[in-house]
Amino acid sequence: MTQPRIVGLTGSIGMGKSTVAAMFARAGVPVFDADAEVRALQGPGGDLLAPIEAAFPGTTGPDGVDRDRLGREVFGNAEALGRLEAIVHPAVARRRERFLLEHAGAPLVVFDIPLLFEKGGHASVDTVVVVSAPEDVQRERVLARPGMTPEKFAQILALQVPDAEKRRRADHVIDTGVPLAQTEAAVRDLAARLAR
Repeated sequence: MTQPRIVGLTGSIGMGKSTVAAMFARAGVPVFDADAEVRALQGPGGDLLAPIEAAFPGTTGPDGVDRDRLGREVFGNAEALGRLEAIVHPAVARRRERFLLEHAGAPLVVFDIPLLFEKGGHASVDTVVVVSAPEDVQRERVLARPGMTPEKFAQILALQVPDAEKRRRADHVIDTGVPLAQTEAAVRDLAARLAR
């Protein structure tokens, strides 16, 4: 049995990556959403609650990980972030392996990975698709999010590979600064071409 072609889907904050991932799914392509897996692992009864509580006491409860409290522990603290990633990344990798086995017969699968370039994940995919939009559109989308501030947005951007660099390194770019129907048509077309 041949392994499916693995598409790494990425894009900076507010570029519409989740929307494009949903479009791939509607086009019949199995999508592995790394963020959703992390939320499940850290949610109520999640597999990572005990190890996270052991490493960061007081950051979990009946509702799972207290993301604000844990965020305060690790944001801007490279050592603490490293400890958290050492707990989370292997668990997500195991789920990704299981996903690949479940979809071994598919011609194509998508790994939706926000920090694909930042964490070196681009080396383990066959094709990189970057979701991008004009800077003003991105800014408007992000600042409309609850609790987001221009300062927080700037901090997040500083941790991400710049959009222009992501586009340069991409095999394909999906533009989300156009009407949704146009983006969806581009995704369907790309999915069909990559599956061939």
